[in-house]
Amino acid sequence: MRKRLQRSGLMKWNELLRKNTGLGPYVWIVFYILPFYFIFRSSAPVQVAFGIAMVVLFFVCYQLAFVSKGRLVYVWSGMLVVISTAMGFLFGYIYFSLFLAYLIGHLRHRAAFFAMYSIHLVSTLAAIQYSFAALDPDWLKQLPFVLICLIAVILLPMSTYNKNKEDRLLGQLEDANKRIGELLKQEERQRIARDLHDTLGQKLSLIGLKSELALKLIKSDPEQAQAEMRDVRDTARSALKEVRQLVSRMRGVRLPEEIARVRQMLSAAHIELDVKGNPELVHTSSFNENVVCMCLREAVNNIVKHSGADRCEIAIEESREALVVRISDNGSGFDFPAAHVRGSGLKGMKERLEFINGSVTIGAGDSGGTSVLLRVPHVNKPVWEQEGGR
Repeated sequence: MRKRLQRSGLMKWNELLRKNTGLGPYVWIVFYILPFYFIFRSSAPVQVAFGIAMVVLFFVCYQLAFVSKGRLVYVWSGMLVVISTAMGFLFGYIYFSLFLAYLIGHLRHRAAFFAMYSIHLVSTLAAIQYSFAALDPDWLKQLPFVLICLIAVILLPMSTYNKNKEDRLLGQLEDANKRIGELLKQEERQRIARDLHDTLGQKLSLIGLKSELALKLIKSDPEQAQAEMRDVRDTARSALKEVRQLVSRMRGVRLPEEIARVRQMLSAAHIELDVKGNPELVHTSSFNENVVCMCLREAVNNIVKHSGADRCEIAIEESREALVVRISDNGSGFDFPAAHVRGSGLKGMKERLEFINGSVTIGAGDSGGTSVLLRVPHVNKPVWEQEGGR
C-alpha cells in the first residue's frame, strides 16, 4: 500500500513539473544544474554569488509567471528575459532561453505574444553574438548545441502558441456542442409536451365530461348512461392508440421507413409515387433525418388532403454539404406565397427546419401542381452522436 502511495505521489510530481515547465522532470533537473557549471568557471566569489542568485531568481520568476494572471505574467516574463540575457553576457549560458520560449508560447494575447517573442529572439541573438565574439574555447565547443537552442527559440514559441490556440478552439467547440445538445433536449421536451397536450388534452377532457354525464344519468336514464360509458371506453382506446403512435415517433424514423409508409398512404389514396435518389442517407445525422421525415409526412398529408393529384414524386439528393428533398405533385396547386402563412402544417415544417438551420421552399411544380423543397445543410456531428453512433 505504501509503495502505491509513493508511486502515485511521484506521478503527481512529474505531472506538476511538466505542467509548470513544459519539460520532463529529469530534463528539468539537468537544466537546473547546468548553469552552475558555467558559474563556477569564474574565479571571482562575487560573480559566483551573483550567478547563483540569478539562477534561483530565474526559477522563482518562472514559476510565478505560470501561476500569475493578468499583467503580472508580463512583468515576470520581462524579468526572465533580463535574467536570461544577463546569464548569456556574463557566463555564456543561453539555455534559459528554452524555458522562456516555452513560456512565451503560452501567452494568449496576440500582440503580447509577438512583442515578447521579438524581444526574446533579439536578446538571445545578442547574447550568442557577444559570446561568439569573446572566442571562449569552452563556449565554441558547445556551438552545435547553441545552434539547436537557437532553432528551438525560433520555432518552439510559434508551435506552442498555435497548439494552445487549437486546444482552446477545440474546447470552445466542445462547449458549443454541449450547449447545442442541451438546446436539442429542451426543444424535444417542448415538442413532446405539445404532442401530449394535443393528443391527450382533448380526449381526457371529453372522458371527464362524459363520465360526469353518465353519473347523472345512471338513475334517470340507465341506457343513455351505458351509451355514454361506451363512448368513454372508445375515447380511452383511441387516446391509448395515439399515445402508442406518439411513442413510436419519438424513437426516431429513418427515411426509407418513412418512404415506405408514405407509399402505403398514397397507394390508399390512389396516388402514384415515384422516388428518385437513394433514401439511405450517409452524411445526414439521425436527428436531422428524423426532422426531414416529419416534414415529408406533413407534405404528403397535404397532397392527400388538398391537392387532388394522381401522381407524386419524391426526389432525394444528398451531398457532403446538404440534403435536399423535393416533394412535388400534379394537383391543383394554390396561391403563392400565401400558403406559407395560412397552413399550420407548413408553419410547423418551417419551424422544425429552422431549428436545424434548414429551409423549406414552396412553389409551383413542373407539372402544374405544388413543389415543396426541403434543404438541410450538413454540419459536423455533435459529440453525443459521435460517442453513441446512430
